[in-house]
Amino acid sequence: MAAFIIEGGHQVKGEIKPQGAKNEALQVLCASLLTDEPVRIKNIPDIADVNNQIGLLEDIGVKVTRHGKGDMTFQADEVDLQYLECDEFLERCSKLRGSVLLIGPLIARFGHAMVSKPGGDKIGRRRLDTHFLGFKKLGAMFDYDAERGVFDIRAERLNGAYMLLDEASVTGTANIIMAAVLAKGCTTIYNAACEPYLQQLCHLLNAMGARISGIASNLLTIVGVEALHGATHTILPDMIEVGSFIGLAAMCGEGVTIRDVKYEQLGIIPDTFRRLGIRLEVSGDDIFVPKQEHYEIESFLDGSFMTIADAPWPGLTPDLLSVLLVVATQAKGSVLIHQKMFESRLFFVDKLIDMGAQIILCDPHRAVVVGHNKEFQLRAGRMTSPDIRAGIALLIAAMCATGVSRIDNIGQIDRGYENIEGRLNALGARIRREE
Repeated sequence: MAAFIIEGGHQVKGEIKPQGAKNEALQVLCASLLTDEPVRIKNIPDIADVNNQIGLLEDIGVKVTRHGKGDMTFQADEVDLQYLECDEFLERCSKLRGSVLLIGPLIARFGHAMVSKPGGDKIGRRRLDTHFLGFKKLGAMFDYDAERGVFDIRAERLNGAYMLLDEASVTGTANIIMAAVLAKGCTTIYNAACEPYLQQLCHLLNAMGARISGIASNLLTIVGVEALHGATHTILPDMIEVGSFIGLAAMCGEGVTIRDVKYEQLGIIPDTFRRLGIRLEVSGDDIFVPKQEHYEIESFLDGSFMTIADAPWPGLTPDLLSVLLVVATQAKGSVLIHQKMFESRLFFVDKLIDMGAQIILCDPHRAVVVGHNKEFQLRAGRMTSPDIRAGIALLIAAMCATGVSRIDNIGQIDRGYENIEGRLNALGARIRREE
């Protein structure tokens, strides 16, 4: 198992560019299954989760042409439907949560899909009810083999329907959209997720000939078409990586510029860091984070205690709460971090407490952080990365700590961040990978 050895206390400075968005990539890659024509996708991040998803597509017969770094064409004109039922494929699905996104395109185009109960981060319960309730509304039938952990979904022909989703699930909405674009008639999805990832998926599908309206809202209307064609698509910069770099630059930066972030797509993220007192300078699509001698957490207008909570888009993405929590440990003041969506995502704070952070874990969803005001550095320690986002938060903490830290299980970080040690070392960090 690989580990990072981090020599803390070194300031970072310079320029860095975010990779393509992981969550968008997982969705648009699967959209290539909806046509037998070539779909070219650019700015694909070179990370474990995305590479595994590409491997799954190749396994089922999708032809992948690599034009250059992050630039590939996918053509699903000879999909091996029998392979979808074999144990080897189902075993691979069980290790990748993104595999669930194969279901919508497969039942839309071929009328049949089989996937294992998917894996992914251990951050709490992540149910699939929204996906299957949506498929059922469109006319699909499914069985679950509890012994094998396998879903078997079939539909002779999907038909458009009205549905009110029980939650604004990002992957659930994406899956239902991809199923509905080839359904007969009109589909209306209310309480749809509307993250930039979903907007990008809809734009790609419309470029392929789909008829989707209401993009960027929580009410989508999809008029089914007979077939889709090829298209070219460029993935957005990863807003979670942008937020991670802002947090790192605030804690131990001497002036860091984050290039080409597509600022208008970041939503409330920059203002959330400003609530922690962090100064940002925006120039077009670039963000400059100057050296922060101190940063002070704001209070609400009535003087009450600052609370930062996640919410469905355009609220704050839950994927950044781990980074915001670490950044708050060196702020002046206190803040309540409220993780509403996942009940296990805050359990990594015990490692920060061991490093000297002043954090009270109130319950699985809430933590109070009392900032050090940069008067006390965190101590180095030995840690294990429990998931992608906690992993990058621990890496930031270790970079700002006194002494040499070790983070085990960094395969979790590799799932979401491309060559992270090389890119941060170029800014002045001291991170070594140990196999």
